[in-house]
Amino acid sequence: MFNRSEFFEAHEALEDVWRAAPAEQKKFLQGVVQVAVAFHHFSTGNRIGMRSVMERAMRNLASGAEDLHGIDVAALLQRLAQWREALDNGQEPPPLPRIEMTGQQ
Repeated sequence: MFNRSEFFEAHEALEDVWRAAPAEQKKFLQGVVQVAVAFHHFSTGNRIGMRSVMERAMRNLASGAEDLHGIDVAALLQRLAQWREALDNGQEPPPLPRIEMTGQQ
């Protein structure tokens, strides 16, 4: 869903995973949910909400493992940083981020 830009639906599905997750994974998974929420805000024109939620997502993702659940966190954080830079500088946003897998789970 996320990689198809279905951000609202991705947020709904990921929130269920986050709720059921063990305590030590919750902050990371909350970050993944927040990325979906941020880009849902962007898709509805709410850039201020998007920027705020994206910042929280980046902090939560950075506090976890580099490839929890097989997600390439470093690549996702790099893409989010590109978005932050574009928004901060009034530039055209880069392509939408994708959740890439590392091959390890």
